[in-house]
Amino acid sequence: MNTPNVEAVKLDELNCWRIRHGQAEVLVAQQGAHILSYQIDGQPPIIWLNDKAEFKTGKSIRAGVPVCWPWFGKFERNPQSVQAMYTGEQPAPAHGLVRAMDWALGGIESEADGIKVEFKLAAPDGGLPGWPHQVDLTLTLHLADQLHFSLTSHNRGSETVSISQALHTYFAVSDVRNVHVDGVGGLNYIETLDDWKTATQQGDMHFAGETDRIYLDAPPQLSIVDTTWERRIELRSSGSRSAVIWNPWVERAAAFSDMADDGWQRMLCIETANVMDDVVVLAPGSSHTLGVNIASKPL
Repeated sequence: MNTPNVEAVKLDELNCWRIRHGQAEVLVAQQGAHILSYQIDGQPPIIWLNDKAEFKTGKSIRAGVPVCWPWFGKFERNPQSVQAMYTGEQPAPAHGLVRAMDWALGGIESEADGIKVEFKLAAPDGGLPGWPHQVDLTLTLHLADQLHFSLTSHNRGSETVSISQALHTYFAVSDVRNVHVDGVGGLNYIETLDDWKTATQQGDMHFAGETDRIYLDAPPQLSIVDTTWERRIELRSSGSRSAVIWNPWVERAAAFSDMADDGWQRMLCIETANVMDDVVVLAPGSSHTLGVNIASKPL
């Protein structure tokens, strides 16, 4: 489907849409309803499109905004209530079941100040493989002078369902060693690289090595301050009390076939999430929306 603001394009094996409003452009893949990039003309990218990402049918994409659902990260690290939802005989894949599924384009609406595009994934009868629950998903994208996207889970089944999830956003940075995150000072976090111990953040967060932290009771707003690019990326979340901050650094990045050895320098993940004790419990007929608004502002 093509409109003046939405153009169908192909990246290798994947069908995608290029969405524009004014000077802003977002690229979205049908597979996974995966936002691949977000950029404003004449400025550095805001959401990172990994130049080594592979756009193959059935393969999760390491770039942009993977949708991690109905669990986040390693399955066995999820609360028991989330693990109990999965009945499959095969080992549960990391980051859930929907990243490599094709979503349907649900609708395009022009608005006074931008454009709204929806992507839908209706639960098939019997649920997903190994996950027999009737929960429908809608990813809604609003592109105006800022970018807002959200994931709504609607339980149309007759049983209560527990999920963890994340909008696993890769942000573009000039060099991760020269940026910092503010808004995390004083927060408790789980240090997954040190036997999942709990610690307290002292001041802003700077980066000097592999990072994988789960922040608990995170505030609605966090910011990436990038003095080289003279900008602040502001994230304002909703429907979430937890956030994950991740960078693979040298050794992990070198082990990824779909990331340049120095790709870690150009990205920083801040993942708007519902994880650990922030899981979502959906009663029959209920819905939950996890969202984030992204704005790039000059320093």
